[in-house]
Amino acid sequence: MRLTVIAVGRAQDDAIETLWARYAVRVKPALMLRLVEDKRRGAAAELKQREAKLLLAAVPAGARVVALDARGKPLDSAGLARQLGRWRDQGARDVAFLIGGAEGLDATATEPADLVLSLGTMTWPHALARVMLAEQLYRADTILSGHPYHRE
Repeated sequence: MRLTVIAVGRAQDDAIETLWARYAVRVKPALMLRLVEDKRRGAAAELKQREAKLLLAAVPAGARVVALDARGKPLDSAGLARQLGRWRDQGARDVAFLIGGAEGLDATATEPADLVLSLGTMTWPHALARVMLAEQLYRADTILSGHPYHRE
């Protein structure tokens, strides 16, 4: 099953990109990252809608969609692994994880999602959220394969 993180933003920090790569290459097949950006100005609600369209347009056809949102469902690592395992066992070929911009995700991105997931209630820089998600996806992969990386 292919996993893709689709995020609003751009690569800015070599240290963050190195951390991303550390985990992305360990997931099999390798975790993919697609960055989208809308440079036009406008009201926050309008920007969120435009970003949601860009994010959704980047989702592979037929993919399960996970929208990251602080109001989403908090899962522990084993719970995320179980969910990914269920989708894999149901024949899902792709799972796309959406990370919004500074204003968050518009409802047009969260409402159709198969899962709205919270990484916690704290606010994180979006690039760091990508790294934290990459680590959790690697951890889920190791849990599903029986690798000893994950310890409870």
